[in-house]
Amino acid sequence: MADPEIAALRELLAQRPRPPAIADRRTSFDAFAKAFPTADDIVVEPVSANGVLAEWNSAPGADTSRAVLYLHGGGYVIGSLDSHRHVTSEIARDLGARTLALHYRLSPEQPFPAPVEDAVAGYRYLLSQGIAPGNIAIAGDSAGGGLVVAALVAIREAGLAQPSCGWCISPWVDLEGLGGSMTSKAAEDPMVQKEPLLEMSVLYLNGADPRSPLAAPMYADLRGIAPLFIQVGAAETLLDDSIRLSGIAGAAHVPVTMEVWPEMVHVWHLFHPRLAAGRRAITAGARYVRAAMDSKQA
Repeated sequence: MADPEIAALRELLAQRPRPPAIADRRTSFDAFAKAFPTADDIVVEPVSANGVLAEWNSAPGADTSRAVLYLHGGGYVIGSLDSHRHVTSEIARDLGARTLALHYRLSPEQPFPAPVEDAVAGYRYLLSQGIAPGNIAIAGDSAGGGLVVAALVAIREAGLAQPSCGWCISPWVDLEGLGGSMTSKAAEDPMVQKEPLLEMSVLYLNGADPRSPLAAPMYADLRGIAPLFIQVGAAETLLDDSIRLSGIAGAAHVPVTMEVWPEMVHVWHLFHPRLAAGRRAITAGARYVRAAMDSKQA
């Protein structure tokens, strides 16, 4: 049975303008997300995470010994703490812990590998706060979902212990847009299309190899990274990114759980105040993270 809420959301998304200037796109994205306010009982605490702009989000009764490092989406070009606070705060609530939302440096001002460096800096900050690796998860959506995997690889290469898990929401891991769903799902996806995605890729790479393992982690050696939880919508042009990532990680002996949600669009979690499936997806991710952390205590 078709979901009437996603049908209504599609109509809304179809009307959303896409300004040509990057500054205007950033403002528009933040303003669109701010239509979904953060709940009144959420505590927001700005912090510098080893020099990276960040903020703690927590609900009443939060377990401060556990944390999710959250990496927002936006093609490495747009997105901010403001654009994702209504999601990161609800992740904190469902987990019963805190999220550390990270505003990594954006392109074109600070291209690859700046976001990877910032993600590792954020992880080091959590460790410096006395939080055990097994009580940390790294989560992110879209570009941030790909950055989750890149961060796990960079953390391994830095000789640091892996966190409990990585939670990838609609991850972007192929910066060349080679997946078949980029074409086959184009008519269904109101959020992501190939041409603008490749424009963001060029800005992010700034001349780097589009198959550089830390830029496009589907080309990385994933052996030894933390277990992955992948969520993707069946109506996404990036569907094949998740499918391929799942296979590549699994072949590298990484435990992978992937969920394909019928009818859902790119990062449908963003719309949880008006989309029940978005709320359920956040709850499902928090449940996975909690179980991954609990397994480290056994």
